[in-house]
Amino acid sequence: MRIGFIGIGTMGRPIAEYLIGAGHRLTVYDVRPDSMGPLLGQGASVADSPMEAAYAAEAVFTSLPGPAEVESAALDPERGIFAGLRRGGTYIDLTTNAPKTVRLVAEAARKRDIAFLDAPVSGRPPDMTVMVGGREADFGHCRGLFEAIAKNVFYVGPSGAGCAAKLVTQYLGYTNFIAALEGMLVAAKAGIDLGVLAQIVPVSAGQSRTFDNIPRSVLNGSFVSGGTLDIVAKDMDLAVSLAREVGAPGPLGALASDIYKRAQAQGWGQEGFPVVARILETMAGVELRDE
Repeated sequence: MRIGFIGIGTMGRPIAEYLIGAGHRLTVYDVRPDSMGPLLGQGASVADSPMEAAYAAEAVFTSLPGPAEVESAALDPERGIFAGLRRGGTYIDLTTNAPKTVRLVAEAARKRDIAFLDAPVSGRPPDMTVMVGGREADFGHCRGLFEAIAKNVFYVGPSGAGCAAKLVTQYLGYTNFIAALEGMLVAAKAGIDLGVLAQIVPVSAGQSRTFDNIPRSVLNGSFVSGGTLDIVAKDMDLAVSLAREVGAPGPLGALASDIYKRAQAQGWGQEGFPVVARILETMAGVELRDE
């Protein structure tokens, strides 16, 4: 299949590579020209705009930082995807997006007789999870594309459902991380050996994949993680906004989101998201370190 791929970043590049590996012909675009170079050696062509990437494509993917970037890439009247993608084509957005933007893009696609699927992802290819919203027939047509990049492929429901499902998973994971840090601070103040507790939690009621970031990146003071604080803060803000939009209670998420924003205000946005621990450590007057 001829595919346009826009956004060759931390997530976009490996996804594009797997699509190439599955035999698809890609034309790629990114605002950073250097990021596209490695894909040239794998057979991809380079475009000068989202419009050019979409022009000869049967399907177009975007993997972008957030809603503003998606709106620009899709809707720009001169350089955007919809200026190039032909009727009957498919636009698949892999971005962790805002429901408002998904509705806006979906309506623009509908008016142009273009299929649109919101399909945010979790993890890394080829073992990642993709959550798809849109018309079920469009999902069925594109299922092979998703299976080329993801181990777990879920059709969630109509347009916007994939976006909502992803935001809920982010809400759960990153609110849980703040709770886990708080629990460890209670332990530190109570004089418990944090190294021992880090072995207890995974085999007790407190176990979670999110907790595993604490011994891996907080107790050693590295704060290294696959996701930056800026990305997590953005996702939490979108998730809390979704809770408000649908009228769901979300006090824990709102508090967690505020703590991530406080960490951003310290200038740590490009560090791994576990750096948020430093905000709670300051509040508690103790550091979470396994000495």
